[in-house]
Amino acid sequence: MDSVYSINIERAVLSSILFNPEELEDVLGVLKEKDFYLPAHQKIFEVMVKLHNDQMPIDEEFIKRRIDSKDVDDSILLEILSANPITNTLAYVREIKDASVKRELTTLATTIKKVSLEDDVSGNDALDVVQGELYKISTDSATTELKDMEDITEDTLSYIQRMKELGNKHLIGETTGFYDLDKKTTGFNEGDLVILAARPAMGKTALVLNMALANVEAGKGVIFFSLEMPAEQLMLRMLSAKTSIHLQNLRKGDLDDNQWSNLTAAFEDLNKKKLFVDDGGSVNINQLRARVRKLAQNEDNKISMVVIDYLQLMQGVGNKDRHQEVSDISRGLKMLAREMKIPIIALSQLNRGLENRPDKRPMLSDLRESGSIEQDADIIMFVYRDDVYKERDEARKEKEAKDKGEEYKSTFVNKPVEEAEIIIGKQRNGPIGTVKLDFQKQLTRFVDKENNNDAPIEVVFETIADTNKETNIEVPNIL
Repeated sequence: MDSVYSINIERAVLSSILFNPEELEDVLGVLKEKDFYLPAHQKIFEVMVKLHNDQMPIDEEFIKRRIDSKDVDDSILLEILSANPITNTLAYVREIKDASVKRELTTLATTIKKVSLEDDVSGNDALDVVQGELYKISTDSATTELKDMEDITEDTLSYIQRMKELGNKHLIGETTGFYDLDKKTTGFNEGDLVILAARPAMGKTALVLNMALANVEAGKGVIFFSLEMPAEQLMLRMLSAKTSIHLQNLRKGDLDDNQWSNLTAAFEDLNKKKLFVDDGGSVNINQLRARVRKLAQNEDNKISMVVIDYLQLMQGVGNKDRHQEVSDISRGLKMLAREMKIPIIALSQLNRGLENRPDKRPMLSDLRESGSIEQDADIIMFVYRDDVYKERDEARKEKEAKDKGEEYKSTFVNKPVEEAEIIIGKQRNGPIGTVKLDFQKQLTRFVDKENNNDAPIEVVFETIADTNKETNIEVPNIL
């Protein structure tokens, strides 16, 4: 038997469906028409599926009615009808799928040669093409078996028992770094795609940095894709949050001896942590996937979270309209989160139309290209600070009064600490609602309300697939 196709096996499977049409349901879970090697077999399978969808009989007569004799010779259909019956159809189906994957890999090998030697493209572009094609093959070849109720109830009971053994702790995923937000979400769990969205200047980058720092301080590995800000600027913000030194002072190097001492200690501590930053400024889903996989292969890195700042700056693959590109990126991030069994947090922009509303608190429909993002995300959170709009409104009134030669005295007070709302607009496995934090502007740091950041949070670093013992830590005061 040729390793990349077997006409006899294809014929046997089609014959099995003809004599027992109910088997098509199982076959459809694995095969597509392109998985058949012989074009005539592809056409016959396509017609079988159409008859099935139209609730029509799958037999010789109806197949002949829908197939052009130019596409399929009668002798081929006769050979299928004459094939010996088989008992284990799925075993034959897996052989067809295996051969199909090998043919696709052979085609990919030709593509690699073409783009690397013949086409006038850069090495990076060629790599993107190859990674994209390989990803299509890997996802298309993935198959899962249906679980029956006995398996599902057993797995579910096992999960509940493990949660009971943990003492009903409110945190079972990776910590957000904030007590009330952890209670509301149980943390970010494996396979979660988390969207954190806000209008400019609300502090979404600062918030996600605080989340990343909380996990890094707990000994976890975090990968941060910064598509807008250099790594050095991210580090300045993180150091400000960690040391309580004003960001502007760090930028100017205006530090006293005590601050220098604290900064040196912070550097020494962070040097031992596992934060990986990609600040190249542009990345597509294939490149991001490859880099995450590479770092995660080293178990010493303990990758527990991936952050993308921000989703709309990611590049598409291929010549597609932007809406389709964002859909592919969003779906790709969700699939990567499930594959790696870690949460992925992607920052997102919001449409400016919300600023025309009296109540400017964001909602799901404010997401840019919201359809695919809203569908793929497990959690969607918005950052909202009312004082940002109050300050802008007062500045506008002062300007208008000045232009008219009038005097306007604003009552707005620019406070160093402002209240922020983290609005959970969607949570697939939990409640929606609002969690209030304080935003310390000079430190670009979010903290729990009423100094709850000093209170210990019982953190359980366990997922459903990981039964390690619980670990209790204190959330650092720096957050």
